[in-house]
Amino acid sequence: MTTNARRRGSLAKAEGRQALGFATPALAGLAVFTVVPVVLSIVMSFFDWPTFGEKTFIGFDNYLRLFASSPDFWPALRNTAVFTILYVPLNVILSLILAMALGPRIRGRGALRVLFFIPVVTPMVANVLVWKMLLQPQGLFNGASQSWFGITLPNFLADPQWAMIMVVVMSVWQGVGYNMLIFSAALEQLPESVIEAARIDGASGLRMQLGVVVPMISPAIFFSTIMTMITSLQVFAQPQLLTGGGPGNATQPLVQFIYNQGFKFQELGLAAAGAWILFALIIVITALQFGAQKKWVHYEH
Repeated sequence: MTTNARRRGSLAKAEGRQALGFATPALAGLAVFTVVPVVLSIVMSFFDWPTFGEKTFIGFDNYLRLFASSPDFWPALRNTAVFTILYVPLNVILSLILAMALGPRIRGRGALRVLFFIPVVTPMVANVLVWKMLLQPQGLFNGASQSWFGITLPNFLADPQWAMIMVVVMSVWQGVGYNMLIFSAALEQLPESVIEAARIDGASGLRMQLGVVVPMISPAIFFSTIMTMITSLQVFAQPQLLTGGGPGNATQPLVQFIYNQGFKFQELGLAAAGAWILFALIIVITALQFGAQKKWVHYEH
């Protein structure tokens, strides 16, 4: 081995040690706050694990109990599905429409984008307080409806038929700005030559948007759909703060059910089993979306 080769080897080893030294705090934090809790949650799901007292190994009984005898599990799963089915299309479609509407020819589009993005970065508690003041029987919506039209609106947050819809509406209002910015960035990257060629071929208006623009930004749409789907399956704060999961359990999603099992009823093993069921559900749905993307997502080659 030559002298230069030995020097390069020594330098590479020194750089490796330095890199490991810099990465060690982050790796330690990852292990302590992510890897260990994940492994512990797997173990807990196979135990009768009260907050205080003896832990008893019970195998798959927690999973069987959730599916077979838990009265709130299936309603929570249904509520999560309903929220996801309503929220994801509304969020993605409205975000796409806003991004297209706030095109280069719109004056003040930067300020308008900021206005739509403000709810995304506003604390959830503040957003919920605003919506509660709007939706309660003595709130702005009902007061305006009675004054202007003489119509008394239902108590949206106490009516099982309206509560989930209001949770979805508030969630869309809060989250639509995030996907709007993603779509706006994708639209700004479109090659002008392709758009001009489409115009020459006679494409315009809705035909241009659906036939040319949407396929070209389909990777961004796919990314936004995946991320929005994952967050909607994990919805918790909106129903927890806006309705408390009520009335009854009409708006209680799966994550809130897991939270209640662990922190309200002290059934940590049951909560861990519910969390892993949710994880499996997210993995399956995400895998199906990745499988289906080949039929409608168009990447540049």
